[in-house]
Amino acid sequence: MSPENQVETLYEVVVNEEEQYSIWPVTKAIPAGWSTVGVQGAKQLCLDHINTVWTDMRPLSLRQQMAATQ
Repeated sequence: MSPENQVETLYEVVVNEEEQYSIWPVTKAIPAGWSTVGVQGAKQLCLDHINTVWTDMRPLSLRQQMAATQ
């Protein structure tokens, strides 16, 4: 297939209860435990968004636990 005939996969940014981010193809059902954040587009656009908003890679439960012990 030539490059001009290839259809770029659209993704959406998803997040789980631990505030961990990922991308998911828009054509597939979102897995249980994940929800969309309202950002959709090309793979790199979604990854750039995640890079901007996900500044602390620790799961939410760990951040909360660490904050409680301080």
